[in-house]
Amino acid sequence: MMVALTVTIRSSALAILAALSLAALDARSAVLQPGTAPPPSENAPTHELTPADANAWLDGFLPYVLAEADIAGAVVVVVKDGQVITQRGYGYSDIAARRPVDPATTLFRPGSISKLFTWTAVMQLVEKGKIDLDADVNQYLDFTIPPYGGKPVTLRNIMTHTPGFEPALKHLIIFEGPVPSLGQALKERLPTRVFTPGSTPAYSNYAVGVAGYVVERVSGIPFEDYIDRNVFAPIGMSQATFRQPLPAPLAPSMSKGYRVASADPEPFELVTLPPAGSSAVSGADMAKFMIAHLDEGAGLMQPATARLMHDPAYDAVPGIDRMALGFYEQRVNGLSAITNAGDAINFHSNLWLFPAEHVGLFISMNSEGTGRATHDIRLALFQQFGARYFPAAATTPLTELSTAKEHAKMLAGSYIASSGSFSNFLDAANFLGQVRVGLDSEGRPLVASFPNLAGAPRRWIEVAPFEWRDANGPQRLAAQMVDGRVVRWGIDDDSPINLFIEAPWYRDAAWLKPVWLAALAILALTALSWPVAAVARRRYGATNPLTGTDLKSYRLVRGFCWLTLAVWLGWTMVLVPRTIIMGNIDGILWMLEIVGALAGFGLLAVTAWNFERAWSHSRRRFSTLGAAAQAGAALALLWVMLAFHLISFGTKF
Repeated sequence: MMVALTVTIRSSALAILAALSLAALDARSAVLQPGTAPPPSENAPTHELTPADANAWLDGFLPYVLAEADIAGAVVVVVKDGQVITQRGYGYSDIAARRPVDPATTLFRPGSISKLFTWTAVMQLVEKGKIDLDADVNQYLDFTIPPYGGKPVTLRNIMTHTPGFEPALKHLIIFEGPVPSLGQALKERLPTRVFTPGSTPAYSNYAVGVAGYVVERVSGIPFEDYIDRNVFAPIGMSQATFRQPLPAPLAPSMSKGYRVASADPEPFELVTLPPAGSSAVSGADMAKFMIAHLDEGAGLMQPATARLMHDPAYDAVPGIDRMALGFYEQRVNGLSAITNAGDAINFHSNLWLFPAEHVGLFISMNSEGTGRATHDIRLALFQQFGARYFPAAATTPLTELSTAKEHAKMLAGSYIASSGSFSNFLDAANFLGQVRVGLDSEGRPLVASFPNLAGAPRRWIEVAPFEWRDANGPQRLAAQMVDGRVVRWGIDDDSPINLFIEAPWYRDAAWLKPVWLAALAILALTALSWPVAAVARRRYGATNPLTGTDLKSYRLVRGFCWLTLAVWLGWTMVLVPRTIIMGNIDGILWMLEIVGALAGFGLLAVTAWNFERAWSHSRRRFSTLGAAAQAGAALALLWVMLAFHLISFGTKF
C-alpha cells in the first residue's frame, strides 16, 4: 500500500540466500545464440508439498534471514486442496513481553492485501446485479468524479488500477487522531487525473477507497459491517477486522509493529482509506480466505464469479504479468499465480494463490527491517517455493533473437513510473528516481534499478520481439512500440500496477541530473566564497575591491545562493516516505513553495544582472566566467524546479 523510494542496501544474509538461489537456477538455465544447439537438460528435483517438507524448508529459510534483516516476527501459511499444510510463527509479536508469534491468533496488518476483501465484496454485489463493472462509477456515489479524456471511471478500471488517478498519499496512514469517515475522506482528497481511464496502470489507494464506498452505499450498511457479515463471517474468519481502533476482544492479539526489531515498537497504524489497507488478520484466518478463493469462491461467491475475478482482465504490455480483477498475476516456472502484496509502515506481506494447483501461500512480517529486506525475502520465498514444489520438468534454453542488440538500443533511454505524481512536489521523485535503461558490455539492456536478489544487474535475453527474459531467473521485461519507437515498458512483479513511460527530453534525468549536481556545486562554492573571502580579508587586512552597485550584486548573488541551497535542503528533508504519508507538513510545504519560488526566480534575476554588469563593465575574465557559471547554474536549477513542480502552490498530494 505504501509508496516508497527504492533502497539498494541489502543484508549479508539475503546476499548469501540469493547466491544459493541463483546458483541453483544457473545450473538449470543457459543462453543460446542463434543457430546453436541446446545443451542436454535434466529433470529438476521434485519435492512433495507435505507438512513435514514445508516445515523443514521454511524453518531452514526464514529464521536466519529474519534475524539478519532485524525483523521481529513473521507468520507463514501454506494451504493445499482445501487444507492447511502448515502455519508457522517466527520470532516475536511483542519483543519486550517475549510473546511469540502465534499463527492461529496473532493479528498482522497485511496492508494492501486488505484490498482483496474489498474486491471480494464488490464481486458479491456484481453477482447480485447491484453493481455493473462497466458503468460510470458516479451512479453509485454522492459526489462526482469528472471524466478524463472523454471517459468516465468504472469499477473495472478501479479493479485493474487503471482509473488514471495520481496517488493520494497525504495522511494515508497516521499513528494518532480520528480517522475521517470514508465518504468525507474521498470527497476531500479527489486526486488529479493524469491518464485516460483504462489506458495506463497506476496504483491507486484512493480508487480502492471509492470501491469500498460503493459497497457501503449500494449495500446500505457501513463498509466494515458489510465485510464482517458477508466476507469474514461466512468462512469463519473470527480473528479478522477492518475496524480502527481494534475491537476490544481482538486488541490483545495484535502484533506490535517495528521499524527494526532492535528498536522500540511504534503505535498502531490507522489507515485513513480503510478499504485500501486497514485490515488486521491472523495467519489462520488468512488460510480460510485463501481456501475459499482456491475452491472457486466457496462460501463467498459463485464459481463463475470467482473465475471472472481470477482470470486476466487487463494486459498493459503483452509478454509480462497481467492484472486480474483485483488480483494480479505473478508467474514462476511457467505457472501462473494470482497475488497481492501489502506494505504498511511496519508490516509487509504477500499472498499468492496457484489456482491450477489449489495451493496458497501467505507471509506477513511485523518490521520494516534493514534496506529492502522485506521485498527480497518475499520475492525469494515465492521463487524458491515455486522452484521446490512446481519445478519445470525440463529447462528449455533461451534462444536469443538476432535483433537483440538493435532492439536493446531502441529500449535504452530514461523512463518515469506511471504510478508517480505529476502535478505536485512529489513529481520530484520522477527526477530523483527516474529509471535509466542502458546497455551492458554485450549490448543487452542494463536496468540497474531492478537487480537480482544478489544485487547484481540481470542479464536480459531477447526471446521474442521486444520481450526479454532474465538469463538466470524467471523475470520478464517487455516493451510497447508506437510508430517505431519504445514508448513504455514493464517488468514482472511491477507491471500489473505500474509501467515505465518514456521521459520527454526536458524531463530526462540523464542530462538534467549531472547539470543539476554541477549547478548545486557552483552554488555551494559561490555561497561558501562569501564567508571564506571575508575571513581572508580580515586576516590579511585586505579590502573588498568591489564597491557600489558591483558590491551590491556580489552580495545579492551569494545571499540568494544560500537561500536556494536552504530550499533544496528543505526539500530533501520533506521527500521522505514516512514524512510524506504521515507528516503534518502543510506549513512546511507552503514555506518551501513560496520561498522556493522567490529563491528560484530571484537567483536567476540577480545572477543575470551580475553577469550583465561583469560583461559590460569589463571585469577580469575569471570574474566574468564565474558570473556566467552562476547564471547558468541558476537557470538549470530553476528549470528542474519548474519541470518537476517544486515551484507550485498547494498542499494537495
